[in-house]
Amino acid sequence: MSHIATQLIHWHKDHGRHHLPWQGNRDPYAVWLSEVMLQQTQVNTVLPYYARFMREFPTISSLAQAPLDAVLVIWSGLGYYSRARNLHQAALMIMRDYQGQFPDSRAMIQKLPGIGRSTAAAIAVFAFSKREAILDGNVQRILTRYFGIAGYPGESSIKNLLWEKAEEVLPVTYRENQIETYTQALMDLGATVCIRHTPFCKICPLQQHCVAFKEKRVEQFPTTRLRKPLPKKEAVFLLLMQHQKLLLEKRPAPGIWGELWCPPEIKTGVDPVSYCQHQLGITVQFPVELPILDHQFTHFKLRIHPQLLHVVSSTLNPHNKFIWIKPSDALEQAIPAPVRELLKQTFLLDKHDPNKD
Repeated sequence: MSHIATQLIHWHKDHGRHHLPWQGNRDPYAVWLSEVMLQQTQVNTVLPYYARFMREFPTISSLAQAPLDAVLVIWSGLGYYSRARNLHQAALMIMRDYQGQFPDSRAMIQKLPGIGRSTAAAIAVFAFSKREAILDGNVQRILTRYFGIAGYPGESSIKNLLWEKAEEVLPVTYRENQIETYTQALMDLGATVCIRHTPFCKICPLQQHCVAFKEKRVEQFPTTRLRKPLPKKEAVFLLLMQHQKLLLEKRPAPGIWGELWCPPEIKTGVDPVSYCQHQLGITVQFPVELPILDHQFTHFKLRIHPQLLHVVSSTLNPHNKFIWIKPSDALEQAIPAPVRELLKQTFLLDKHDPNKD
């Protein structure tokens, strides 16, 4: 067995994480949900969402039968909403194409919407004890440091080399649960010891053979991509109020907030009074400008200019795309995080977030 596998399996017994709610559970649905939620999201953030999601949708069947709106409500605030849409779509596919049985091979799992090679491998390992290698961000960091692999991991040549190394150091699974223990140990080491900034090398079980540690070059790995400044975008959100109710519009899919409820949005420079009258059939009083709200996505920064407008008259007929709703009730809908914060600030709503119970 490789030095990495031997050391990590031994290390995990006393130093790994053992009490996360999805651990020790071979239910592929529970494993799948946890792996998807943990994509680009910290464990502590995921925990309350995972618990609530499992309460609302305890099985693949219940998730498939639920309307997408209900799924997005539970997901609201967790971000990267395509994950929730893909979960719902995959549940429908499993019920339709696999008779409700979760596929048990990495190759078949990878065919489900929103699941890449590493996530599919993790599900195969934890749910079905398959001998598969994972290569998420934490594992990339560990391997680049351990082997001293220079080059940005996102480049295909470096990524292919890392996959080769990940396969090379897999344990031989002649003992029960060995592949699960090793895989979990890799995840735990990257999350708690071999972290991005100021890693705890002195307590790392791999330090003896780690190239980056021996050469005192830990901070050089993994090689970072030269980042350009994030582009900036601006938008105006129209907070239209009538009889103490707020107008929300469902965003079209696909999109950054596809299928989520948001205030109507216009470009900066567009006259909000004219837009409301001619595009929505709503007559409004002169708008009141509210404090600017900044929000950062992965690929750009958004500056939101909220404007509060009181409705004088309206010929808008609410339908699937528009709803009038009390601002406090809007917090119970599938709305993105900046909209949630905007409503709290504007209408002085309770800061408590029902999604984090």
